[in-house]
Amino acid sequence: MSRVGKLPIEIPVGVEVCVNGRTVSITGPKGSLYLDIAEQIGVSVSDGKVLVSRSDDSRTARALHGLTRALIANNVHGVLHGYTKTLEIVGTGYRVSKKGENLELALGFSHPVFVDPVPGVSFGVEGNSKIIVSGIDKQAVGEAAASIRKLSKPEPYKGKGIRYSDEIVRRKVGKAGK
Repeated sequence: MSRVGKLPIEIPVGVEVCVNGRTVSITGPKGSLYLDIAEQIGVSVSDGKVLVSRSDDSRTARALHGLTRALIANNVHGVLHGYTKTLEIVGTGYRVSKKGENLELALGFSHPVFVDPVPGVSFGVEGNSKIIVSGIDKQAVGEAAASIRKLSKPEPYKGKGIRYSDEIVRRKVGKAGK
């Protein structure tokens, strides 16, 4: 039995979980999320808890058991509290501004870089060096933050680039002078 998969998921007040065939819909104060379930996995709702079970002990069913439980738990947390990722921009002349829903980034290129938000994700800007990516879907928020970070990864010599707020960039020593 999967250690993660066998744990029940508590349904908090204000969150509604419905199972319709192979689809689980989770609705809360921040929005709704839908999750398609694999055929080897069964999901049931009873007594304010979501229980995930598997049909057999095949390798794929065991792998999907814990995964499905974790995805449902993440969606329950997302529709209730939401997810945020904070990015920092470090470097001389590096800055960010918000133009409508989009971000305009100055990253040392000869042109500004524009980033459009994916559906379900919103951007916020604090000052001119902090980006806040927020939404109810954990995967979409993480992917949006990673795509912004990919535009200019932090480099190890001067530390310039876009980094997560809790990321530690290991610095290297430059070349030795004579």
